[in-house]
Amino acid sequence: MAAVKPVNGAHHNSSFETPSHPDAAENMKESSEHIEKIQEGHAGLDDSNVLSKSLPTINSTYYDAETKRILRKIDYRLLPMLTLLYVLSFLDRGNIGNAKVAGMNADLKLTGTQYNLALTVFFFPYAVFEIPSNIVLKLMRPSIWICILMISWGTIMTLQGIVQNYHGLLITRILLGFSESGFFPAATYLLTIWYCRFEVQTRLAVFYSAASLAGAFSGLLAFAIDKMDGIGGLSGWRWIYILEGILTVAIACTLPWTLPDSPQRANFLTTGEKGYINRRLEQDAGTSAGTVRTLDTFKWKYLVAALTEWKLYFGMIAYWGNSAPTIINQLGYTAANAQLLNEQSDSITAIPIYTLGVISTLVFSHIADRYQTRWPFIVAPFCIAMVGLIGLISIPHPRLPGLTYAFLFTIPAGVYPPLIGILSWFGNNLAPSWKRAVGMALLISLGNLGGAVGSNIFIERQAPDYWLGYGFCLGIVSAAITCTVILRVAYGRVNKERDLMNEEEVRAMYTEEELLDMGDKSPLYRSA
Repeated sequence: MAAVKPVNGAHHNSSFETPSHPDAAENMKESSEHIEKIQEGHAGLDDSNVLSKSLPTINSTYYDAETKRILRKIDYRLLPMLTLLYVLSFLDRGNIGNAKVAGMNADLKLTGTQYNLALTVFFFPYAVFEIPSNIVLKLMRPSIWICILMISWGTIMTLQGIVQNYHGLLITRILLGFSESGFFPAATYLLTIWYCRFEVQTRLAVFYSAASLAGAFSGLLAFAIDKMDGIGGLSGWRWIYILEGILTVAIACTLPWTLPDSPQRANFLTTGEKGYINRRLEQDAGTSAGTVRTLDTFKWKYLVAALTEWKLYFGMIAYWGNSAPTIINQLGYTAANAQLLNEQSDSITAIPIYTLGVISTLVFSHIADRYQTRWPFIVAPFCIAMVGLIGLISIPHPRLPGLTYAFLFTIPAGVYPPLIGILSWFGNNLAPSWKRAVGMALLISLGNLGGAVGSNIFIERQAPDYWLGYGFCLGIVSAAITCTVILRVAYGRVNKERDLMNEEEVRAMYTEEELLDMGDKSPLYRSA
């Protein structure tokens, strides 16, 4: 382990300091040469242990030109691929709305209730399978597991294009929920094994925002595919499912070679760069004295610790603040747009709304990483959404369609950024890696149940006022703000209690192995 400095009451992350390190590049070179010599004589040693233990001590801040160069290498290889995969996931789960516009409901003779149920059943298997999926993710290469998931949901999506009735649609939606469930937790967790705590949110915002913006254009893509109506004796809505499903399977087959698994397996990094990344992740515990395990083995207590972490359940309510209101982007916007323009213009006029949501997410995420704090940049955008929801409830419908349209801009701008902030916050505060994998999957699985509720709160007979839909969303956003503040107080209280002990006192009570095993419960660990 690297030499450490006493805590002495400080509870800052090592990333909080940003001095330059002119010797870092030379240390990197020496580290690389040293590791290569060791590996020549010890070919049978576990690579990750060699990387971790043989590196000379490097200042734990790691903020210099060499570090930025390495992070750029990782960004260029990891983020574009994750973005592409999430775009496909986003399109495949949401194209049922485009199929409806293209005539699916009429061909399958669906009632409004049946269509809503087809939307809703997706979320229940989606929630159930996320924790088991992230457990499997930790037991095998992430690229292989994500490949399996994508081939599965791409195949199901293609088959959805040949269903003949309501029951066939229902079955494929259930199976789609199972097969898609593991991707977003896996992608989110994957970022946390590459980047330190105050580097994650900006990266997560990039691939999430790109996919969200793609959602605005999905209607235009579906509109183009619908022109294939009649080809092969199939309706245009069937080709939407079939072509998008085939594309997903084709991309999935490349993942074992195109999606980087971890720093230890990255063939685009040198041996010294791998060790450098691993060391800074180990020292990312919130204090200059604390360290965390990055390659821990499975223990049942980590699973129990994640499932019994009460803060995750408050985080779930905060997550719901995103899940339920995003339905407004579909149902709420359509109600307003019907008064403004014709139905074929929906996709085009939705683009500015989505675009503002993307900009808001990127801006808030960048600021959160820059100022190295999470909760203010969760509460602030939720307040923006709250203002918009109050406006949507208050204005007379349908007399002011332009004002309705204007207020709808506040919804994605207000609910997209907190989702990224919440995921990053819990990714920062769960350790070791097994607890983080299970905990983040639990948060996302329970959080996505908000989508199941949101699918059923905008009732057609309440149009254009949607009292239940807007009122419920306002209530859940208010609850999300409350839970975020409670979490901030709870994390702050734990940090203050741990500040009362210095490093010497802590190490007199626990061995290094015990401290590592405790993860985020270690007295040397500080919450973000």
